[in-house]
Amino acid sequence: MVAELKSAGGNGGPAQAEELVALESVEQRVRWLSTAIIDHANRVRPNLSGLKVGGHQASSASMTSIMTALWFHALTAEDRVSVKPHASPVLHAINYLLGELDESYLTTLRAFGGLQSYPSRSKDPDPVDYSTGSVGIGATAPLWGALARRYVDGRFGGAGKGRQYSLLGDAELDEGAIWEAIQDPMVPGLGEVVWVVDLNRQSLDRVIPGIAADKLQGMFAAAGWQVISLKYGHLLQELFTRPGGEALRARIDAMGNPEYQRLLRCSADELRERLPGTGSTAGPIADLIAPLDDASLLAALRNLGGHDIGALSDAFAGVDDTRPTVIFAYTVKGYGLPTEGHPQNHSSLLTADQMSALADRLGTDLDDPWTRFGEGSAEAALCAAAAQRLRRPEQAPQEPPAVLADLARPAPTGIGNTQQALGRVLLDLTRRAPEAAARIVTVSPDVSSTTNLGGWLNKVGVWSPTERTDWFADDAETILHWREQPAGQHVELGIAETNLVGLLGELGATWSRWGQPLLPIGVVYDPFVNRALEPWSFGIYAGGQSILVGTPSGVTLAPEGGAHQSITTPSLGIEQPGCVTYEPAFAIDTEWCLLTALGNLASPGGRSAYLRLSTRPIDQSTAAVPSDPAARERRRRQVTAGAYRLRQHEKPVVTLAAMGALVPEALAAADRLAAIGHGADVVCVTSPDLLFRALQARRGLSDDPAWILDQVFPLDRATPLVTVLDGHPHTLAFLSTIQNVPVSTLGVTRFGQSGAIEDVYRYHRIDTDSIVTTALDLID
Repeated sequence: MVAELKSAGGNGGPAQAEELVALESVEQRVRWLSTAIIDHANRVRPNLSGLKVGGHQASSASMTSIMTALWFHALTAEDRVSVKPHASPVLHAINYLLGELDESYLTTLRAFGGLQSYPSRSKDPDPVDYSTGSVGIGATAPLWGALARRYVDGRFGGAGKGRQYSLLGDAELDEGAIWEAIQDPMVPGLGEVVWVVDLNRQSLDRVIPGIAADKLQGMFAAAGWQVISLKYGHLLQELFTRPGGEALRARIDAMGNPEYQRLLRCSADELRERLPGTGSTAGPIADLIAPLDDASLLAALRNLGGHDIGALSDAFAGVDDTRPTVIFAYTVKGYGLPTEGHPQNHSSLLTADQMSALADRLGTDLDDPWTRFGEGSAEAALCAAAAQRLRRPEQAPQEPPAVLADLARPAPTGIGNTQQALGRVLLDLTRRAPEAAARIVTVSPDVSSTTNLGGWLNKVGVWSPTERTDWFADDAETILHWREQPAGQHVELGIAETNLVGLLGELGATWSRWGQPLLPIGVVYDPFVNRALEPWSFGIYAGGQSILVGTPSGVTLAPEGGAHQSITTPSLGIEQPGCVTYEPAFAIDTEWCLLTALGNLASPGGRSAYLRLSTRPIDQSTAAVPSDPAARERRRRQVTAGAYRLRQHEKPVVTLAAMGALVPEALAAADRLAAIGHGADVVCVTSPDLLFRALQARRGLSDDPAWILDQVFPLDRATPLVTVLDGHPHTLAFLSTIQNVPVSTLGVTRFGQSGAIEDVYRYHRIDTDSIVTTALDLID
């Protein structure tokens, strides 16, 4: 059921009349400051390049009432807020009035080192709870933030009980990520989640033609959310009580968005002519508005619920904390500005004359735009009280537990694969490094059992806010025990990969939010990693450090066919800032890479990792791990630095550099080449990403270590190079530039087919025959 809330109130009860007056005055100042911040960046600050700076005065103006009511009346220090990307100037204006942003930054919007285009946790100088900017992802982040907070508070304490707010534009509801998140089975129980939709009925290009609010509200209600509609403010609601008021309400309710927006652009005389419409209700409406003076008539049409501070405060106070809440706040894009309601106002900027007139109307000074409220004023007292209420205690991040670099087990010698190694390493950590294991939390989108996490789940259990009965606990044929409890360390979401990495990012940010480090690992089928890349990248940008495991992978999934054979993921780390990619070939390499990745999480200098694993059975003895402790440690360091020499010939004439599942083919090719008189070295690449960084460092283009290049690709063994991997060949093509040798690159460049692995490898020319032929062509 959709509730219609009338104006009143505040989060702890109805706001008193004096407070409402002060709130409305603060709201006008916030509107001015946010508009002036954008104006200065575009019209005042020198722009030598002439390139458009941009900003969103209209999008900011539609949010000022909502954000004023929230920050200056409803928020507590434990609450967190994700702000609509284009309203970032409003957030900076509020932080300025709260004393959280120095005045010098107000002139730096979109300048180098200044205020970011969109709110950024990692780059803005003032408090930002959630990075936003990628449409839909910032809006859903508080859902996963709520889950992460519950997980941390239940296991370690100290995360508080605050609400998680999302402030989003109505056009963001077009994004599929929104609805994937809303439908996840974990979400309906998150009563601390509150979304506020800025329903201004405009997108970037146009006025949205249909009346979609009722449909959207029904979709949220069907998902179990409390739905609150703030459509009309107190002026309109009072008009509705007069004779002809019901006709006026019915007329506006039935009115399409474009017509309503056009009315906002009308003068009072035009409005008196157009608003009554036609038909039997035209007369009563004309009679109703006839006694109103022009200013009152124009104000009443704009008096929507999203601009009524009292109605907004009452809505925040009326949130049902037992389920998620969405508040549809009807607003006017560009509210209070000369551009309000114009269909092309999205990126429009006020002129100097318009800014001057706005300053006069709002009681400010265009020549001194950053003036705060005078000491002793009600507005200054309101700002001071809000600043005090919202002040968060300093919380130093706790040091993450030490992660062993080597579990010191004998290297496996049987047949196995890297996906199996993942599960074994996690179980071994519970025995050999329990403090570190206690901080690990795994996440999967309904693929736990098929990605070898079964043993880990049986050991640590599945996380749930409350304990649930395992009805199959006494079933002797049940191998995977689904014990759901607050102490569990695995979170199972629905099948959407976007949700998985959204949660992964928030779990990876708990060290900076609440000082509690977690070591999050997300496991997803590698063919679907590309679905997750944008939100995962955005999570890394926002400071979320995590490990994403893609398994199984490549055309090595031969029977699955082209739809399930990943091609582009091997080079992911090369292109993704803040992330290291590993693609190990052997179980021991997987162990070392995973332990290294875990050790890089949950700290200011930490970074995320992507592990690409395989289900291909490989003879583990071919890893030839040295038994001598010092030699073993040298191998481990090379593995975690990007590569090692797996086979070294006395007189090499060619080098075969292979990665992941294709290493057996490279070894077989080396044997065959040797048998016909051509010595071949075999390099096992574990991270093309780290090798590329090392190469950049050698050229003076980065600060990364470069020693691995001298050990694995020394000048005295430089020979023509054949690279081969189960993925796009460009991933390893740069290796030839280490010593500037001739190269041929083998890999996957087209969609695959179903078949036996031998047939599929032959089809893509990554089989042993193809490696041998390519090497001979290169050295002859």
